[in-house]
Amino acid sequence: METLEIIGTVVGLIYLWLEYHASIYLWIAGIVMPAIYLFVYYDAGLYADFGINIYYLLAAVYGWLMWKYGKRNKDAKELPITKFPLKYMIAVCVIFLVALVGIAEILIHFTDSDVPWLDSFTTALSIIGMWMLARKYIEQWWVWIVVDVVCCGLYIYKGLYFTSFLYGLYAIIAIFGYYKWRKLMLNAQ
Repeated sequence: METLEIIGTVVGLIYLWLEYHASIYLWIAGIVMPAIYLFVYYDAGLYADFGINIYYLLAAVYGWLMWKYGKRNKDAKELPITKFPLKYMIAVCVIFLVALVGIAEILIHFTDSDVPWLDSFTTALSIIGMWMLARKYIEQWWVWIVVDVVCCGLYIYKGLYFTSFLYGLYAIIAIFGYYKWRKLMLNAQ
């Protein structure tokens, strides 16, 4: 599994570089990376992370379609980076809480997971983060910072050192990504 983990790490770095630059091609890496990590996470007993990678595959297709065809303005060449509409806040919080508790209950009662709540937390928050990324909301970066920091510690605990390194790097780059997207958003106005 270590070889797959290393390959997944490399694809993850490419993904992050493409996301940082707001390139639509991030969605290609967004299909390859979760396909690899399905095997890595299953082998490590991180079942919620395994499940979220199925979601990531589907979300990558959705993201590609949104970025390619989901323009908010008919004259725009591409979907613009925008701020998260506050009207979605309650719905997003409810979805997060339902996903968190639901996933944790499944992991507690139907798996041998020794980290059901942390695994569920990162998975539920990742569901929100991927949706926000697909919609090109700038605040998606803050969601990913939280996910990445928690995952970094979780993966060290599970012995996935390359993946932990990747997520630690993700957290650092996500900070810079926020400022890069903010600059792109302001320049587009």
